[in-house]
Amino acid sequence: MNLNEPINAQRVGQAVGKYRWTICALLFFATTVNYLDRQVLSLLAPDLSTQFGWSNSDYANIASVFQFVYAISMLFAGRVVDKIGTKTAYVVAICIWSTGAIMHAFAVPLGEGIGAVFSAFGIAMIPVSIAGFMVSRAVLAIGEAGNFPIAIKATAEYFPKKERSFATGIFNSGANVGAILAPICVPLIASLWGWEAAFIVIGMLGFVWVGVWIALYEKPEQQKRLSAQELAYIRSDQVVQVVTRPVPGVADKKVSWFKLLTYRQTWAFAFGKFMTDGVWWFFLFWLPTYLSAQYGMKGEAIVMPLAVLYSMTMVGSIGGGWFPSYFMSRGDAPYDGRMKAMLVIAFFPLLVLLAQPLGYISFWVPVLLIGVGASAHQAWSCNIFTTVSDMFPQKSIASVVGIGGLAGGLGGVVMTKIGGWVIDHYKLIGDIHTGYMIMFAICALAYLVAWSVMKALVPRHKEITDL
Repeated sequence: MNLNEPINAQRVGQAVGKYRWTICALLFFATTVNYLDRQVLSLLAPDLSTQFGWSNSDYANIASVFQFVYAISMLFAGRVVDKIGTKTAYVVAICIWSTGAIMHAFAVPLGEGIGAVFSAFGIAMIPVSIAGFMVSRAVLAIGEAGNFPIAIKATAEYFPKKERSFATGIFNSGANVGAILAPICVPLIASLWGWEAAFIVIGMLGFVWVGVWIALYEKPEQQKRLSAQELAYIRSDQVVQVVTRPVPGVADKKVSWFKLLTYRQTWAFAFGKFMTDGVWWFFLFWLPTYLSAQYGMKGEAIVMPLAVLYSMTMVGSIGGGWFPSYFMSRGDAPYDGRMKAMLVIAFFPLLVLLAQPLGYISFWVPVLLIGVGASAHQAWSCNIFTTVSDMFPQKSIASVVGIGGLAGGLGGVVMTKIGGWVIDHYKLIGDIHTGYMIMFAICALAYLVAWSVMKALVPRHKEITDL
């Protein structure tokens, strides 16, 4: 077979293997651990707020540290991934975030140490519990920022374009599985051994995953478990030359951030992330607090509602990953098919507008309506991520994802800070119902705004070939 010529995907696909789905499974479990680690605090927040006297704004500040550091780290994570490679980058990332997760168990003593440093410099001391959790969230964020740039790059390495959004939807559903498992595991562990143990036990899972990753992952061209037929299928929509080892003097030219920012495609992705990532952050960090404030639900009482809600989002993630293939089968280019699918998906979050007006019926009404919105977000997410690999060459994918991650993280900071302020304000005047209604309205409309701007910036598929 001449690997310098385009490959007939249909002919190769007849004898294709399945090892690429093993890689997808690894990405799925990494994303599950990722979301388990970040969910522990939100589930324990009602009890920790009582124990340490946090207001909604205090909790928003702790959550915002994670989002802000996550946003900045995403930018650099993409560059690091493109530089050191997928395998090494994942080992570094998950070891850092697992360490950060475990650090939460020691947040209060850590906060006392930070307070002593602040006092030595005459700086007004942040309450020790808040300071300790802020530092722990920052370390967690630095590591977790690597997950999606690495996973998207690994997907681009191991899947042809026509399968990438489906594979992304599958590994992205790990976020939902993590969110389902967390309310089951965390309250149980906390009730048996204390809240500190919840952070330690969940945090240790990442180190187990690292061992499996090291054993099973190599770049496709160096992967002994990958058949020649499957490698050809993976590269079936590319003109490639397969090499088994680095060739001296032949290396991908480093692409600068400035260069990437000259493309409308980069700005389209970044704006879409900025507008919509904050919605997911709001659902993720505030739902337990919402159920506690509106319906007095805490601990084990929120397990079933959250399990149902995040089970819905898993359907959205996988279904959303498959959805663009309908349009592609009708002749649309990958990007154009994804944009059509994303437009349809963008209308579903509008149902969240009914969560508060109909919430008097039962707590299940807002749970299910928010579940539709969160499910739509996951469907949107797996598609917006894949637009990057549709338009950019592999050597720049993680960097572009990092730029979008920065934008999405900053959007999350804005959303969380607005949420803390709005909810505290309306709680003070005895109308917390209106506070949540305002936040749900922002969440509901964000996707249509994002899609409109993305479409204006990149009206039709245009792959970048000059990098």
